[in-house]
Amino acid sequence: MCTASGVIANSIRQKLHTALQTKHLEVLNESYMHNVPKGAETHFKVVVVSEQFEGLALLKRHRLVNDILKEELQNGVHALSIVAKTPQQWDSSDKVVESSPNCRGGFGK
Repeated sequence: MCTASGVIANSIRQKLHTALQTKHLEVLNESYMHNVPKGAETHFKVVVVSEQFEGLALLKRHRLVNDILKEELQNGVHALSIVAKTPQQWDSSDKVVESSPNCRGGFGK
């Protein structure tokens, strides 16, 4: 996994941190695992820990993150994997973020 520091990654980080007052936030650029140009910012995984997730079902947490990042998702971000936890869930976890599977080339290949 590659900790992201590009323009889009920084925008994702700033928007999520501001909107969700995150307790823990990781933005991982997984574009290198796909058939895209070197340095691309098209595939991301975010690990977001926020008290604002308290009482929300997982689907609602994901919808909230997607809504915050609507502009990025409409303008170049092709894929977004989301790990959304409350502080209590994060504290009781092993804090290990599983790697995403390797790209299969799209179209079911």
